Amino acid sequence: MAKSAKIKILLAEDDENLGNLLKHYLKAKLYETDLFEDGKKAIEGFRKNSYDLCILDVMMPIKDGFTLAQEIRTINKVVPIIFLTARSMKEDVLEGFMIGADDYITKPFNMDELLFRIDAILRRVKSKESFAPQVYMLGKYTFDVQKQVLQCNDISYKLTTKESELLKLLCDNANKILERNFALKSIWEDDNYFNARSMDVYITKLRKYLKDEPAVEILNVHGRGFKLVV
Repeated sequence: MAKSAKIKILLAEDDENLGNLLKHYLKAKLYETDLFEDGKKAIEGFRKNSYDLCILDVMMPIKDGFTLAQEIRTINKVVPIIFLTARSMKEDVLEGFMIGADDYITKPFNMDELLFRIDAILRRVKSKESFAPQVYMLGKYTFDVQKQVLQCNDISYKLTTKESELLKLLCDNANKILERNFALKSIWEDDNYFNARSMDVYITKLRKYLKDEPAVEILNVHGRGFKLVV
């Protein structure tokens, strides 16, 4: 994608060789990149600066990537997060998505693949920001797409980017079936196993947010997908 303004990336990677390689590669692609060698230094850097995207190694000394991501999410609910890891356990992948990751890449990986995923995430963010404010009514809840906020009276949930994108798709197809593969291709751009499981995690989280409104329900449609009943 064309980069008219500098995109700033936080990179947390304890492998010195890989970290420097990634930093120089991203800078060559016109991404301003700050490299931190452990999670403690990374969160300190995140508090001092504004970043458009975070790339976090899972296995780091002092503070691991999952803990770092949780701390980042307490500060910023929507900044995109990509995990890098040598671990490919399904439980690790699901934990990453539960925290609010936007993507997950297992080492070793192709640099061009990482760049593609970064660009895809930033395109989605830019596309979402380019639309006029849009608000949906879900029973007693209001869902502000641009602000990524689900609110009812004094209760307010700041949604992650993935939660917001999925809820918007459900709202756009309210009282109709949202096909699973369509949702996966629209948001994750791939309908593989890990993305499918992560979508299930987000569906569970959306149900939790909406549980106090009996007039709104997200149903499973066996073999097809989901239906937002309003």
